[in-house]
Amino acid sequence: MYSKNWLILKDDAKKTFEVCGQDGNTNAFMNRTIGMQRLGMQVSGVTPPVSNTNSNRTSIKVQGYTPEEGLEERLMVQYRALMKGSIDEE
Repeated sequence: MYSKNWLILKDDAKKTFEVCGQDGNTNAFMNRTIGMQRLGMQVSGVTPPVSNTNSNRTSIKVQGYTPEEGLEERLMVQYRALMKGSIDEE
């Protein structure tokens, strides 16, 4: 059994991805990703296990997507703005 998973955030609109790190518990990462999806953002998350073949962050590839540094931060800024807007509407 694998003890850690990679946290990979994908921007499906721009076809980019970023490896956000490793974690043993992916609940917070996936909950945040699902929250973004519920607000209409075109994102998805992937949590493959860390293994010998992909133990290095730079060795991870996502077919059809290009790597983008700072993707998570850019999407979090957008997510916070959408969250603030949805609260103001109520």
